[in-house]
Amino acid sequence: MKQYKLMGALALTGAFALALSGCAANTGGDNGDGGDNGDGAKEVEQADYNPQPRENLKEGGTANFPINEIPEQLNAFHGDGSADTSRVAAWYMPQILLQEPDGTPYKHDAYLDEWKIDTVDGNTQITFTFTEEATWNDGTPMDWTAIDATWKANRSNDEGFVPNAIDGYKEIASVEQGDTPKTAIVTFDGEFAWPQMPFLTGVIHPKLAESPEVFNTAMIDNPHPEWGAGPYTIDEFDANTDFVSFKPNDKWWGDKPLLEKVTFKGMDAQASINAFKNGEIDTVGVGTKDRLAQVADMKDIEIYRAMQTANTLLEVDAEKPQFADVKVREAFFKAVNIDQQKKIAWNGLDYDEEPAGSFTLFNFQPGYTNALAEAGWEYDPEAANALLDEAGWEAGADGVREKDGVKLSATYPIFSDDPTQAALAQSLQASLKEVGIEVKVDVRPSNKFAEDYNNKNWDIMSLRFTSSDPFGAAWFFQLYGQDQGLNLSGVQNEETDQRIHDEVESIKDPVKQTEAAMKLEAEIFQEWGLIPLYNGPSISAAKAGLANLTPEPYVGLDLFGVQPVENVGWEK
Repeated sequence: MKQYKLMGALALTGAFALALSGCAANTGGDNGDGGDNGDGAKEVEQADYNPQPRENLKEGGTANFPINEIPEQLNAFHGDGSADTSRVAAWYMPQILLQEPDGTPYKHDAYLDEWKIDTVDGNTQITFTFTEEATWNDGTPMDWTAIDATWKANRSNDEGFVPNAIDGYKEIASVEQGDTPKTAIVTFDGEFAWPQMPFLTGVIHPKLAESPEVFNTAMIDNPHPEWGAGPYTIDEFDANTDFVSFKPNDKWWGDKPLLEKVTFKGMDAQASINAFKNGEIDTVGVGTKDRLAQVADMKDIEIYRAMQTANTLLEVDAEKPQFADVKVREAFFKAVNIDQQKKIAWNGLDYDEEPAGSFTLFNFQPGYTNALAEAGWEYDPEAANALLDEAGWEAGADGVREKDGVKLSATYPIFSDDPTQAALAQSLQASLKEVGIEVKVDVRPSNKFAEDYNNKNWDIMSLRFTSSDPFGAAWFFQLYGQDQGLNLSGVQNEETDQRIHDEVESIKDPVKQTEAAMKLEAEIFQEWGLIPLYNGPSISAAKAGLANLTPEPYVGLDLFGVQPVENVGWEK
């Protein structure tokens, strides 16, 4: 399926990226929450990003983009990275593999002469052959050592490295030099169901894998442009002001980048919409009724509406005492009115969708089932009250349940000043109040999201997972395994890890593996650590003429697409 990334600030690498709910949608390209009036829905294109061939575009010009934050961790393969980390990295790190919007991967010819998958002696094998010109910015040849370093840094959680995900990499038995140093031979331990998956998010400079300490800390507030390679390189970087800009890389050997300058500036929701209206940035997320209305009268702009490969979700921390009892967690989630959340999120956007019942597949993908419904979830305040009664929590004088003198109260931070996000939080607060759970909403700045999430400075969290590819079950462990950094609900355990290995990963047929993953996901949901709420559209406003939008992984208007950043530009 994908590597998940925390869209707004957190984990990334291969499948999922993590993002704060709402904020990612409301600033820039990784726009998220859409809407439904209840009266019919506008048709949303699967991908809508103004694709244009290079010959239709002019050389020169600047593109200015908003971003939630310039993350502290700038190593896109590290567990503390985020969709924003990946977004920044895409503009100066190698994109050796690209993807069509449907997720079909293909090689970037500037980097690779060959990328082929075979079965040799019963083992899946991948051959990478780098072009003679492919070179890191510090002059190091880009060769088999890049593949080897990427594998070694991402294959395990037990060697001191803190990777975003070990899926795919942990199935590799060896990486060896081929006939010349420019060729890498990757051999899996037996047949592997998803050979297209590893290295989709790129490769790292061998120096980054010299030690766990370097991998984990060297790129904190330091982009290390000398470890990059691509059409652009870092021009200016300021962690204090959340700003980064890129310029054409004079060491680049491929197609000339079209733009003469690219900038990203960290912005809260309101700041981003104001900046777009003032002409300071060239795209902005307009995924709420209020934001769409603010750009409705602008001239020389386009509105792009696409499906988004993302899930808004709700998570509780089972390691906090009030959520230690699985009955309390189940009660909490059964008191959440998802339909009401959708109506608020999609108000004024004329959007609707089928239920989002899985993190493994989206409902438009073959093999999807509603795992959340299979787990027994439904909005049922009566059942939630009964579960809390069974767990020994009794209503106090103020209506908040208590047990052993402790109130059933939980802190719910939101990292956005957007009115839709405030309304969503208030709706959740009201739903939970009906069953005697007190939700304390705490508004925080968006640039604190990654830090607060990773440090578990929350009891309840709403997030968005955005997905980099369509390979579903391939990334199952990244989301549901122990110590993976993305899912911090605390319900994962060694038994879960073993079941993922035995019941999912051991199956070599991708269709059967997906069936098994969907079945196990329903059982994992019954631990009630996190649930999907909805997917939603990606809606952005952009200045007319800006083409090949959102080329980076995890974000934007092109489904699973990852396009060459050198092709982003302005129409002639």
